[in-house]
Amino acid sequence: QVQLTESGGRAVQPGDSLRLVCKTSGFMFSNNGQGWFRQAPDREREFVASISWYGIKTYNSDSVKGRFTISRDNADYTVYLQMNNLEPEDTAVYYCAGSRRASPGSLEGDYDFWGQGTQVTVST
Repeated sequence: QVQLTESGGRAVQPGDSLRLVCKTSGFMFSNNGQGWFRQAPDREREFVASISWYGIKTYNSDSVKGRFTISRDNADYTVYLQMNNLEPEDTAVYYCAGSRRASPGSLEGDYDFWGQGTQVTVST
């Protein structure tokens, strides 16, 4: 059974940093790509970042503007999202996604497995 479990979300102030963690089990993590998506209240879920099995990273440049970094630890079956200089517009539920593809893109359809999400709230 494939499982993706996110953690690390919490309430922070603008300018703070957070690291989200996604632990996975049940599929060939090291041979497959991973991604992060987010969904703000009353908005559709949007792509944040992805990382291929060989480490190529892709970002939603419009929204993260060089503030976020995705990474993976194949030995620990874990993918991370480091978020710096957080803004109120980053408030959302963040979802980890796993793909059977080696290099998934920005579409939800590229991903086969999803976590339950972790809430990030940025406010003063």
